[in-house]
Amino acid sequence: DVAGARDLYAGLVPDRVRVLGPDHPDTLHVVSQLARYTADAGDMAGARDAYAGLVGDRTRVLGADHPDTLFARDWHAFCMAEAGDVAGARDLYAGLVPDRVRVLGPDHPDTLHVVNQLARYTAEAEAQ
Repeated sequence: DVAGARDLYAGLVPDRVRVLGPDHPDTLHVVSQLARYTADAGDMAGARDAYAGLVGDRTRVLGADHPDTLFARDWHAFCMAEAGDVAGARDLYAGLVPDRVRVLGPDHPDTLHVVNQLARYTAEAEAQ
């Protein structure tokens, strides 16, 4: 029941923020889970927006090069494409690829994944 999980996480976020603060690792984890289950429930626009906020939070708290920040950026771009904005996803992946190359190297599986996503959404944007 992914919609049920999404709703439970949506209720948990304000409690975590109130008790632990918005920058606590457990709060950020719950926000990440909310974004994931929002996507899994099929609300890609909502997931896109949730990941956009999470990217900002993780960048501020963990730094731009932290693996969790890079992971959130990947999901933000994917959800943007799935919400119908493939050109926007292409642009996000174009910004993510050099960061993954710099942080993880050109041959890391996570780098190769975002290179593939960039190629995919570049082709889809050009076909529109």
